[in-house]
Amino acid sequence: MPAGVVALPIRTQLIRSGDDLLAVVERSVHGIARSGDVIALSETTLAIAQGQSVRAEFVRPSRLAYALSRRAGALATVNQPESLQLVIDRTGAPRVVLAAAAHVAGRAFGKRGLFYEIMGEAIAAIDGYTGTLPPFERTIVLAPQNPDAFAQSVAERTGIACAVVDANDLQRAKVLGSSNGVNRRTVESALLGNPHGNGDEQTPIVVLKWRGQGDNPLLDSPP
Repeated sequence: MPAGVVALPIRTQLIRSGDDLLAVVERSVHGIARSGDVIALSETTLAIAQGQSVRAEFVRPSRLAYALSRRAGALATVNQPESLQLVIDRTGAPRVVLAAAAHVAGRAFGKRGLFYEIMGEAIAAIDGYTGTLPPFERTIVLAPQNPDAFAQSVAERTGIACAVVDANDLQRAKVLGSSNGVNRRTVESALLGNPHGNGDEQTPIVVLKWRGQGDNPLLDSPP
């Protein structure tokens, strides 16, 4: 966490497909967030509200998905045949087979991670089910649509900057979309500890506040 930045997790109602997430965000941060803060919203929550998710039992994995998932590591997207099948459906079996072969060959020469490097956004856009929060224990969540536009709509409705973020317990955080003026690098650094939580905390919103001296590093320009 950058010195002077404070992260406040905000608990919300359970978000479901079709919910007015803009209204939920506005209501949840009322009296807590103010101009100069950044509202950090979980990308999974935005995707679910947009209907960008699918129950695992509605996916029929192919033999290729089963074969590759059995040999995968711990990353949920590829060690679950249903999640991997969605990757195959989006990119085609030849690309997945090529990436898997390159991964095996790379490991033989001491280079790891070629599968994820070749698949790129096709892997990043799909979150495998983790079994942490009912009723989404077996739900595969896809990437949210137009995160920049949603973040900007939050800023226009509330007067507070917003970022849609992908953060996890592996000390990784990425801003997928933001309103104008957000310093994405500082926001990502502030979320490396994943204050949203990765279990059943039900805190998809984190308000980032600057409590230090001098210019606010969360913003590139005055709000």
